Amino acid sequence: MHPSTPLTAQLAQGAMTMKNNNPILLELLQYKSWADQELMQCLCDNQDRLAPQLLKKSVRLMNHIHVVDCIFSAHLSGQKHAFTSTNTDATPEPETLTWAMQETNQALVEHLRSWHENEANSRMHFEFTDGDPGSMSPTEMLLHVGVHSTYHRGQVSQMLKDAGIAPPRELLTRKLHAQEPDRRKVDAC
Repeated sequence: MHPSTPLTAQLAQGAMTMKNNNPILLELLQYKSWADQELMQCLCDNQDRLAPQLLKKSVRLMNHIHVVDCIFSAHLSGQKHAFTSTNTDATPEPETLTWAMQETNQALVEHLRSWHENEANSRMHFEFTDGDPGSMSPTEMLLHVGVHSTYHRGQVSQMLKDAGIAPPRELLTRKLHAQEPDRRKVDAC
């Protein structure tokens, strides 16, 4: 399988297996990856239709998601990160950010795959970017990045709506039925 094959396709094709078989977290991470890519594609496709400040604000919010994902990925690895805040000074190009988010989403799934069941709820200590100490389990960290990204994608989607652009419908039900059309069959239940 080509390394650039989207995360959700790799997962659907069974190219990845997990030591930690947590289907709810896996679905959350698959959904997050799919929704991040859908919204970034919408931003990339509509750059010329958005006012420059609105595009910048939208990309900065998506970059904030990415930076927080990178921070928690480092925490999950037990490594230090170089971030001193939850965003970067420079605003990346939307296409560059799209690829970076895909790579980070891949890393988050790799973290899930690497745990053994007994590690999923053990506390890990780390430092927030403001210097405050923190302690969360790997499960809590992945729940955080999933919920956090949903919150900010909602903000970006609302900004797109306000600008007259229809954002992607980032519904789990849409993702599931698009990726598994047989779910629409009545006898599949």
